[in-house]
Amino acid sequence: MQENISRLRAEIEAYDLSTPEQLDQFRIAYTGRKGQLADLFDQLKTVPQEQRRAVGQELNQLKQLAQSRFDERRQELEASAANTLADPTFDYTLPTVPNALGTRHPLSIVREEIVRVLARIGFNVAEGPEIEDDWHNFTALNFPENHPARDMQDTFFVRRTPGEPEWVLRTHTSPVQVRVMQTQKPPIRSIMPGRVYRNEAISARAHMMFHQVEALFVDENVSFADLKQTVYYFVQELFGADVQVRFRPSFFPFTEPSAEIDITCLICKGKGCNICKGSGWVEIGGCGMVDPAVLEQSGIDPERYSGYAWGMGIERIAMLKYQIKDLRLFTENDMRFLRQFESVQ
Repeated sequence: MQENISRLRAEIEAYDLSTPEQLDQFRIAYTGRKGQLADLFDQLKTVPQEQRRAVGQELNQLKQLAQSRFDERRQELEASAANTLADPTFDYTLPTVPNALGTRHPLSIVREEIVRVLARIGFNVAEGPEIEDDWHNFTALNFPENHPARDMQDTFFVRRTPGEPEWVLRTHTSPVQVRVMQTQKPPIRSIMPGRVYRNEAISARAHMMFHQVEALFVDENVSFADLKQTVYYFVQELFGADVQVRFRPSFFPFTEPSAEIDITCLICKGKGCNICKGSGWVEIGGCGMVDPAVLEQSGIDPERYSGYAWGMGIERIAMLKYQIKDLRLFTENDMRFLRQFESVQ
C-alpha cells in the first residue's frame, strides 16, 4: 500500500496539465469516483488495523494534493481563455449594433391599399381555400365539362382517389365569389384577394403562382353603370385623378356582358412607349355583369337580383404603380429589391 501511495504521489506531482484535455484526463484518472485514488480507498480495509489510521491520513493528504492541483490549474486555464477572448482594442462601452428590421413586401403593400380603397365604399374581405374542387373552380362559374373555355386557364390538378371529386389548385379567386353567394343573402359587397396558380412558364411577364383580387356586388337593380363608376373610383384612388379608364368588349364564361379594363399607361402618360406597345393604354383586369346562370347555381334568384364582378392581378397593379418591369422580382427574395420599399406606407 505504501508503495502504491508513493507511486501515485509521484504521478500526480509530475502530471502535465498544459491543456483542458489533459486536465480532464487527470480528473478521470485521479479525482474521479472511478479513479486510482478511489481504488486505494477501497483497499484500505485490507490494511492491518494498527496501520490503517496512518495509511488513511496519507491517502487523505494525497487526495487533497490531487484536488488542489486540479482546482488551481483549472482556474489558470479559465483565466487564460478569458484573456484570449478579450480584445484590448475593443471599446466595450459602445452601443450595440441594432438589428436590421424587415420591410413589408410590395405585394402586401398593394394588397392592403386595394383593401383600404374598396373598404371605404362598403366592401368587406372574403377568403377561400387554395385547393378547390372542380365544381367551385369551373362548373359553378359556367365552365361546362369539356367546354373550350376551360382551355383559357392551364390548371394544376391534384391527385385524387378514384370515385372522388377532382381537385385543383385554384386558377382564380372567383370560387370565393361562389362560396360567398352560397352562404350569404343579397345585398353582397365583397372583395376576394388571394393566391392563385396556373401551369405557365415563368418569365418576366408570367408566373405559375401569382395573386388576384376580385370584387363582387349583388343586389336588386345593379347595372353596368354601377360597375363602371366603381372602377372609375378605384382607379383614381389607387393611381391618381388624372388616370383615364376605358372598357373594351371581351368574353368571360361567368359574366355577360364582359369587358377588359384599360388605364392610361403610367410610364409614358398615354403618349406611347414599349410598355404599352405604343398604344398609351395598359390592361389591368376584366369585369362584367354576373351571368344569371352563375347566380342561379349559387342559390340566388336571377329574376330578382343582378350583380357585377371585376378582378385584376395584384402583381400587375404593383408593376404599374412602382414601374417594375420583371414579374420574377416579386418572388426572388432579393434584399436589394425589397429594401426599395422601406419608406412606402
